[in-house]
Amino acid sequence: MKNILNWTAVALMLSLSAAMTQAEDQAEIPGVGPVSKPVKLFTDFKFTEGPAFDLQGNLYFTDIPDNKIYQVDTKGKLSTFLEPSNHCNGLMLDGADKLLACEMDGRLVSINLKDKKVTPLAPQYKGQRFNAPNDLVIDRTGGIYFTDPHFRAPEPLPQGKVAVYYRAADGEVTRLVDDLAAPNGVILSPDEKTLYVIPSMSKEMWAYPVTSPGKIGKGRVFCSLKQEPGTPEPGRGGDGLTIDTNGNLYITSGLGLQVFSPEGKLLGIIEVPEKPANVTFGGKDNASLFITARTSLYRVDTKAKGHRFPGKSS
Repeated sequence: MKNILNWTAVALMLSLSAAMTQAEDQAEIPGVGPVSKPVKLFTDFKFTEGPAFDLQGNLYFTDIPDNKIYQVDTKGKLSTFLEPSNHCNGLMLDGADKLLACEMDGRLVSINLKDKKVTPLAPQYKGQRFNAPNDLVIDRTGGIYFTDPHFRAPEPLPQGKVAVYYRAADGEVTRLVDDLAAPNGVILSPDEKTLYVIPSMSKEMWAYPVTSPGKIGKGRVFCSLKQEPGTPEPGRGGDGLTIDTNGNLYITSGLGLQVFSPEGKLLGIIEVPEKPANVTFGGKDNASLFITARTSLYRVDTKAKGHRFPGKSS
């Protein structure tokens, strides 16, 4: 059974345990928490990814090997939203409530929530399909930054290299970064003046100044992820990430969610029973972390609130 606890039961459980202001054996991060233990909501998936909330409070996430996008509605009911999904990975809802998705089969697309119509936004670059789009973030102008590593891509790579791209609101696609080892998670700072990119094959996370939409300056190492004991150099990177209203970053890693300040300081680690792949804020007041972790979906309540990106795609 994938359904472990429905939304209402989970909320009740968390409210009844509110007196336990932090999880046992879990150090509280000032201003962040957590204020609950991880609660397993659903399980028995193959590899979950891409959690995202719409404006009504419905949660969407992907199961890549199973080739599906799932929906959890506001009453806690799990259902299949789209099958096949072309092996969708990262998802994000824009300000117009369109579901933006990275198809690992080679495209960036938009999905209408009402009729489930799929509209290609970036089907190719210079006449070739993308390798396997992985993660994305939308800016205020409706432009979309997205990563295109090699995971699940055909060989030789259709693009010849892994990269980070920008799809402008008018549809023009530009390659921005092509010198990182497996660029994976990507997100903007709340003021959209910094673009963060986390490679999966290096412990160093990068930050780029955004000089204007789709234009970035020279990158710098923003932080280095804490490593599991015995990890060989150059270390392991993260996968997905999210950001709160204070600009703190929550990066999925083998140790859990590593929380970094906007200055690149490690504030602490939120532990998860399974290795997390991606994470987003949602729930009441946008103050809960929803974590896709291999075979399961988890929820952890926090003191922090997630930042919402208001941009509308076209």
